[in-house]
Amino acid sequence: MPQFTDIQTILPLTVLSAWACVLLLLDVFVIRRKGLTALLAALGLAITLGLTLSQAGRTAYGFNGMVALDGFSVFVNALQVLSGLLGIALAYGYVRRMGLERGEYYSLLLFSVIGMMLMAQSTDLIMVFIALELLSIPLYVLAAFQRTDPRSEEAGLKYFLLGAFSTGFLVYGIALIYGATGSTHLSTVLNVASSGTSNLLLTIGAALALVGFGFKVAAVPFHMWTPDVYQGAPTAVTGFMSSGAKIAGFAALLRVFSTAFPSLAPNLTDVLWALAALTMILGNILAIAQSDIKRMLAYSSVAHTGYILMAFVPYGNPEVAPVSLAAGLIYLAAYTITNFGAWSVVIALEQPDGRGLQIADYDGLFWRKPALALAMTVFLISLIGFPPTIGLVGKFYLFRAAIQGGFVGLAIIGVVTSLISAYYYLRVVVNMFMYEGEPQTSHDSWLDLTWSAMAAATVVFSFFPNWLFVLAGSAMLLR
Repeated sequence: MPQFTDIQTILPLTVLSAWACVLLLLDVFVIRRKGLTALLAALGLAITLGLTLSQAGRTAYGFNGMVALDGFSVFVNALQVLSGLLGIALAYGYVRRMGLERGEYYSLLLFSVIGMMLMAQSTDLIMVFIALELLSIPLYVLAAFQRTDPRSEEAGLKYFLLGAFSTGFLVYGIALIYGATGSTHLSTVLNVASSGTSNLLLTIGAALALVGFGFKVAAVPFHMWTPDVYQGAPTAVTGFMSSGAKIAGFAALLRVFSTAFPSLAPNLTDVLWALAALTMILGNILAIAQSDIKRMLAYSSVAHTGYILMAFVPYGNPEVAPVSLAAGLIYLAAYTITNFGAWSVVIALEQPDGRGLQIADYDGLFWRKPALALAMTVFLISLIGFPPTIGLVGKFYLFRAAIQGGFVGLAIIGVVTSLISAYYYLRVVVNMFMYEGEPQTSHDSWLDLTWSAMAAATVVFSFFPNWLFVLAGSAMLLR
């Protein structure tokens, strides 16, 4: 029987799971107005956020050490619940406008958030796998949610097939790790990995696990699904997926590799360096050629995966690792705020007939909707890393951590690729301010609140970098 302390460790998860199940039943048998389902889903996430924040400062293991409650899980879970709330705000008016208003949308979103939260707390590789599937399966369905659109069906099928393929790498990696250590628990794996004896089987297992996580965070060369799935999926799903899934993937990657494999850093550092560099370079270069705003932001998402991967490269250095971990968390938070803001503007311009998704459709936006154009400008310059935005703060800490770890060349690649990204981001700004056009926009109070709040947060938080660093620095892993 689980102990009371076990339940306390995953209390927010337990409450949200029960809420999602009840909401699914209510939507089928009781609720007739689907907008009420969205409000109840948001209420459940708000309660979960409160419970998550109430766990700040506590540390504990639960269920025989299979899950952990620590500063890291509280920080990441709060960010993931916030992503869920923003995902509902993006979808509320969008699904109605596109004829997709079905209540199961919000239950699927909640189940995906549950999987994301469990990934951040898992300290056993079996639990990591279960959490990965719990987060992924609802996203496969959501990607194909627009059943009348062949592109959405194609997106869901591609995401499912490639996701299942990558999961095979992860499971095989877990099997090899178990074969090398006799356990799937991260602390036991750490003890074996730190024993000083060479273990090729363990190294191969860790590399295969890295491939599985690389797919989830869309790192090169495991990014092939990203542009097609982002373009074909309903835009509200894409906005939620591009942030939530990335946070969860990096949370698992941080916990697994920082907790279990620090002794393998000499073998994996070069691999992580190459992954980060290739992802930054290829993501930014391919984004230049895009004329569809969703594909452009898809390759942008790939590029930002490369920036976040910079936080993993020095993980084997005990002096730099805490700073690098904090830098990665800051950048995840900055990317989440900025990314949701950008996708909210994309949704505001998208029309039921498919218009509004080309970069040319942004021509003259400033002259019709100046506030919306200014907000989009803020988001785009934050993605570049220009002041005064939170994107600059995130990149500053990432580049500083890389330099402190001795990876100056990687930091230079990050700076150069950021300058390359200015070309395709500022192209949208030029279209909005310099060209003539009559773009159509949709009025949605939840959507308007989202992009305006995210624009304000993107600018305001940039003036308190020390506060952000202290907050992220307190998010320590329980070892």
